[in-house]
Amino acid sequence: MASPAARQALRHDIERSGYYPDIVSDALDTALGGEELRSYVVHHEATFDRDELRRHVTVLALTPTRLIVGHTDDHASEQPEMPAYASTSTEAVRLERVDSVVVTRVVPDPTSYRLGGPSSEVVLTIGWGAVSRIELEPATCGDPACEADHGLSGTSSNDDFSIRVSTAADGSDVVAQVLAFAAELSHATSARLR
Repeated sequence: MASPAARQALRHDIERSGYYPDIVSDALDTALGGEELRSYVVHHEATFDRDELRRHVTVLALTPTRLIVGHTDDHASEQPEMPAYASTSTEAVRLERVDSVVVTRVVPDPTSYRLGGPSSEVVLTIGWGAVSRIELEPATCGDPACEADHGLSGTSSNDDFSIRVSTAADGSDVVAQVLAFAAELSHATSARLR
């Protein structure tokens, strides 16, 4: 996708989310630094924090050399007379650092699924080694009567970023966009291995 058209489509989707579009766009423009935009995802999510509605938007952007992860949140002021404020952050990850792209699809009625058919939910997890998750459990020897301490066993996995979208909450177009982004990112990260 050509950079000017992609940037215009990105801006349109940011505006459509309705969540501080100028703040989100400025942060992304800074992170993109003039590089060509190959693919993107805009995900606006609302959550409840006790009795308050909190909104945030996440934008993933792919350039020829980097994965950019942008996140913007709004915050209530701790002083009642002061207005709320927003914070936005971007992280630019060199593509050669991305070591895992995990796509989990939920497919309704799998017996009738056909190649290229719709998914009702998609979870995209991207790892580049900044955050690792370790899950430990007591090790056993298989003898139910054994009371010896066999130490711990576990697994370690990258868990830098994860996004979940569904047709019910986000629409089928956003689910398709996440799948297209995942395919583009997978291609970009595999290209460095050739």
